[in-house]
Amino acid sequence: MSHGKDSGPLLHVVLYQPDIPQNTGNIGRTCVAVGAKLWLVRPLGYRLDDRYLKRAGMDYWQHLDWEAVDSWNELESRLPCERMWLLTRHATTLAWDATFQPGDVLVFGSESRGLPESLRERLAHRCVKLPMRPEVRSLNLASTANTIVYEAVRQFGGEIG
Repeated sequence: MSHGKDSGPLLHVVLYQPDIPQNTGNIGRTCVAVGAKLWLVRPLGYRLDDRYLKRAGMDYWQHLDWEAVDSWNELESRLPCERMWLLTRHATTLAWDATFQPGDVLVFGSESRGLPESLRERLAHRCVKLPMRPEVRSLNLASTANTIVYEAVRQFGGEIG
């Protein structure tokens, strides 16, 4: 399924108060690769002109559709909650059991704190996780985002253009 530029981003990828610029840069590169828009919810653990952010995004950053918002409330006023999927280790549903669609909003928490409990409770029916053994508390944010983004794309056709 092709998703043209005039029909909006293929997906929306939200980083809620991210801490590590290299992860944001790598996730930005994934967004460019599939035609997703990256949203950053402040406060951020780095400056947007951070050299690590630019290095991780390399020469892809100028092609990235991205926006930073000041709060979760501002994000909610711009993107539909009914299309949000929250990625959290606290979920009981596996990401493979979600039904992703073009235009969905994939929300990832900060590397150090994850997503707020209040948000996870309010949108509990939209929380999903990746399977992992109990010896591992969490996966790298960029690795998780890449896995979920490509699972979503796989589910709705896999053709990017």
